Amino acid sequence: MIKVLLADDHHVVRSALSALLNLEPDLTVVAEVDRGDEVLPAAARTGPDVAVLDIDMPGMDGLAAAAALHDAAPATATLVLTGHGKPGHLRRALTAHVRGFLLKTAPPEELADGIRKVAAGERVLDPRLALTAWDLADNPLTPRETDVLRAAAEGAEATEIAARLHLSAGTVRNYLTSVVSKLNARSRTDAARIAREAGWL
Repeated sequence: MIKVLLADDHHVVRSALSALLNLEPDLTVVAEVDRGDEVLPAAARTGPDVAVLDIDMPGMDGLAAAAALHDAAPATATLVLTGHGKPGHLRRALTAHVRGFLLKTAPPEELADGIRKVAAGERVLDPRLALTAWDLADNPLTPRETDVLRAAAEGAEATEIAARLHLSAGTVRNYLTSVVSKLNARSRTDAARIAREAGWL
C-alpha cells in the first residue's frame, strides 16, 4: 500500500483528490494539509511514501516544502501539481528533488499512475510540460536578490526588509535597483510581476 500525503489549499480540490486516490486499491491518503508549512509536521506524523503538493499555498509554497521534505525525509518522494508550467517552476522543482511534475488538469488515473511511478523511484513529467522544459530560462537573480524582491513584493519597505534580512537599508535599495535593472523592469512592482510569471518567486 502506497501512503500519500496531500497538500492543497483548496478544500474542494483536496477532498476530491483524496476521494479519488482512496478508490485505488494500492493507494491510501494518510494526511491532508492546506498549508505548505504543515507538510513537514504531517509527514513526520504519518510517514508517507509520496507527498502530492500544490505549488501555490500559504505559509510556504509547494516547491519550498518539497525541498524541506527532501532534507528531512529523503525517503518520501514528491510529486508537484500545478495549474501552469512556468520554466522557473520546473527549474526549482529539479533543485528541490521533485520526482513528479503534473498539471492539475491531468486525469485522475494519470495522477494515480504518477504516484505509483515516483514511489518506485521513477521521474514523471506531464507531456504538456515537456515543451516548457526546453525553455528553462535561467534566473538572473542571486538568492539574496530573490529574498529582497520577495519581501518587497509582499509590500515591505526597505527599512523593514533590511531588519528582516539583517542588511542595511542602503544595501536593500541597491539590491532592488539591481533587480529592476536585471529584469529590465519599470519598477519594483513590475520586477515582482516578471519574476512571478517566470516562476522565480
